[in-house]
Amino acid sequence: MKFSTKPATTTLCALSLLLFLGISCGPSSTNEEREETTVQENTTTEPSMELLWETSEELTTNESVHYEESDGLLYVANIEGGPDEKDGVGSLSKVSTDGAILEKDWVSGLNAPKGMTVVGDFLYVTDIDRLVEIELSTGEINQTFEIEDAVFLNDAATDGQKVYFSDMRTNTIHYLEDGNIHTFATDQNSINGLRVASDGTVYGLDSEGLKQYGSDGSFEIINDEVTGGDGLIIIDEDTFIASRWGGEIFLIENGTATKILDTTAEESNTADIGFIPEENIVLVPTFFKNKVAAYQLSY
Repeated sequence: MKFSTKPATTTLCALSLLLFLGISCGPSSTNEEREETTVQENTTTEPSMELLWETSEELTTNESVHYEESDGLLYVANIEGGPDEKDGVGSLSKVSTDGAILEKDWVSGLNAPKGMTVVGDFLYVTDIDRLVEIELSTGEINQTFEIEDAVFLNDAATDGQKVYFSDMRTNTIHYLEDGNIHTFATDQNSINGLRVASDGTVYGLDSEGLKQYGSDGSFEIINDEVTGGDGLIIIDEDTFIASRWGGEIFLIENGTATKILDTTAEESNTADIGFIPEENIVLVPTFFKNKVAAYQLSY
């Protein structure tokens, strides 16, 4: 049988044309697409804090704010008198998460209350040389723990059982456990802010920076830029928020600090900060400005 070569040649040419068109017109990575991809890859969110609300100026020299997850309220410690004076004029206030002052004098008759934390049914607050245990449901003082040789108790934190608290002037971290006071770490120069991670690791701020403590009170410095810090928040094992009293707040991420708020020009202090984790809201006690300010954290 005789075969013609013409159809085969035509078919081959058609196939070649289709292949060429497929290569030329099919999906490809254009310069514009590559540039867009590069822009998307290089886009990062700069950490920042945006003001959401402020309370009225009725919280006299408020030093600390604690967000309590169990009742969804803010607890504010007001020194009112001198920060180391046993004058009986200090108080604790209840505030809503939108800034309304619910009970200005929820607890009164304290001296110079500062750091707070909650374990079970009780709120614990440092008060110069004693740790005060307050019933959360009633605001009644249940008992006080006098701390031998204490001078200037400051922040408080918990792992759910122990209550850790710092003495800024004796350079000591103590803890309360089963009704007894113990020493956790000494020679921590001007130790102030404390927090405990979910795994029980203790972190602190002192004149050397941000420290991570072992169970025996030994430590390593994980950031030496934010020295003389006040309030401390743990975001995760690599990310922290730290404040300096004078008006600065920093994001510390993988050991590196970035300043995300500076209110020193306004003379608005940033003392022992609190945090609403599910909303990424940082709560700032402004001390001499007599109000709490809430900021949306972005990072």
